[in-house]
Amino acid sequence: MRQTWWDKVINSVADRGRELLNLNASEPSIVQLRQMCRDLLRGSGEARGTALAREVVRTLEGMESKVWDDFLEMLNVAFGPDPVALGKAVEAYRQDPGADTLLRLRREVEPPRQELFRRLNLAPGGTYMLVRLRARLLKAMVKKPDLKMVDADLKHLFASWFNRGFLELKHISWNSSALILEKLANYESVQPIRSLQDLRRRLERDRRCYAFFHPALPDEPLIFVEVALMEGIPAEATGLLNPKGPILAPEAADSAIFYSINNCQDGLRGISFGNFLIKQVTAELGQQLPNLKHFATFSPMPGFAETLMRTDAEAPFTEARLKALLAEEAAGICQASGEKDVVKGFRQLLKDPDQTWKHLSGALEMVALAYLAMVKRGKSVSDPVAFFHLANGACLDRINPAADPSKERWKASFGVMVNYRYEIERVEKNHEGFMTAGKMALSRSLSKKLKQVQAAWGGG
Repeated sequence: MRQTWWDKVINSVADRGRELLNLNASEPSIVQLRQMCRDLLRGSGEARGTALAREVVRTLEGMESKVWDDFLEMLNVAFGPDPVALGKAVEAYRQDPGADTLLRLRREVEPPRQELFRRLNLAPGGTYMLVRLRARLLKAMVKKPDLKMVDADLKHLFASWFNRGFLELKHISWNSSALILEKLANYESVQPIRSLQDLRRRLERDRRCYAFFHPALPDEPLIFVEVALMEGIPAEATGLLNPKGPILAPEAADSAIFYSINNCQDGLRGISFGNFLIKQVTAELGQQLPNLKHFATFSPMPGFAETLMRTDAEAPFTEARLKALLAEEAAGICQASGEKDVVKGFRQLLKDPDQTWKHLSGALEMVALAYLAMVKRGKSVSDPVAFFHLANGACLDRINPAADPSKERWKASFGVMVNYRYEIERVEKNHEGFMTAGKMALSRSLSKKLKQVQAAWGGG
């Protein structure tokens, strides 16, 4: 991490305070670490406190995985609320509800680890360490769900520390620092960057890349979006992602295509940045290039193939539903596959990309629409990309079979990609309809198909 001017000031204060600590030069044990954290919470002088915070951060950064696990457990047990004091505060408020007893209750409800996190955040590198701490915490919670209270405390603080008001939108170009460009390539997970030429093409004058940064993490993008300036909304990836493709003059473009959005920090999972990013970049591009008429995405369906191929008892695509969805294409599918049963024929053709794209385009559009509209997680859509864009107020505009022939996309969605369109004047209405009533905004052509899908899904 690059050291800022403020970090240098804090380090100077910490250096003076370290002389007061008389720290053991040997590698700290979890017991010593716990004592340092307790001392930090007691708060005895700025220099000493800053030095202690820095020592805890440095110790954590150098710890092995086993010690990290012990530290997380220590946070959960040794720095949680005092149940006895909390019980007394609850009873006091019950007996005499008022401002004083409510404030006492609030003090007891908040666990000491929240204040510990606040003080560690003041150390140089403290913010980044806490983000990494939560990333480890999220992994540990798979086996230790009781750590969820520690996660709730960190997430609560991050929601304030990484508030939109603290974030800075930056345009990343070929002239940005080599460190930022390297991280851009490393964090890209939607449309992998395969070469230096590929990276440079994505930063040409008909492309844009914007990222949110936080003042405490000047070299760490939190989330970034890649945008292609094009003529029309693309239905396939070749012209969009070809590193040797022709460069369009920005003033000739009528469409801004958001083709890759990446969250960069695992420790900030669940902290929402994407909706702000899309809206701010749309506003920025609209101001820079008034010729732009369309704002749309070229989006993946990461869980489509896995969901479609499930055959267990809980599989959303039952044989009866698939048969109903494929009814209009049944004759062609059976003829191409040599199978009498349309579902067997459909699954047979899906094993070969060439056969899939030659014979299943119409069928895949119907089945993909069913996946996006009918397969639920709880009461909302299952597909995370669909949820993100629909919740932001986008309209499901078009489903594109055979859009991306790459191995990654074939494995995830049989090459199917989706366009979501952001119509500025309808974004808020679409957002409200989706969030309050689960209503998906669709293009006119997909609205007609959805009625067929709903009938097939219910009948099946």
